[in-house]
Amino acid sequence: MNGFLGAFDDFVGLSGATSAIEVGCGEAELSIRLARRGLAVRGCDVADAVLPIARQRIAEAGVDIDVWRADVLSLGPEHADEMVVCCEVLEHVDDPREAVQRLSVLARPFLLTSVPREPLWRVLNVCRGKYLGALGNTPGHVNHWNRDGFLDLLRPHFEIMAVRSPFPWTMVLCRVKREG
Repeated sequence: MNGFLGAFDDFVGLSGATSAIEVGCGEAELSIRLARRGLAVRGCDVADAVLPIARQRIAEAGVDIDVWRADVLSLGPEHADEMVVCCEVLEHVDDPREAVQRLSVLARPFLLTSVPREPLWRVLNVCRGKYLGALGNTPGHVNHWNRDGFLDLLRPHFEIMAVRSPFPWTMVLCRVKREG
């Protein structure tokens, strides 16, 4: 996780963003990290069960972050922010191309995103004896990308600014493509 968090911190700094929305905030780990850096942060997650945990962690951290239930496809321009953080989410969505298009509407102009790097992720799961019946596929992962495949998913809507591969993820900082 140190490599993941180090790359995340570097990309936040590179963006220069002062505000962010985390789409798929889970237990709010990254949202709290952003707020502690001084960013104004909001977060949402599709899982009702995780929101009370996120709110408790936010209160314990002493930061101000509004979190609510929302699916990436339910978010509109009113939810746009200087930076959209969407880490460990796109492998779970039914239509990742539609989700990336929606993220491009929300990002004004930055997107910081990550996914597990395949097939490495699954191989590591098998090596640790997890999810053997699914050949190492983590429950809920319906999409799988190697580094180049993930960049290809993002390129129709985003200019790639920086890519890191903290073991075993692919993390990307990108900017919405300008029209014309």
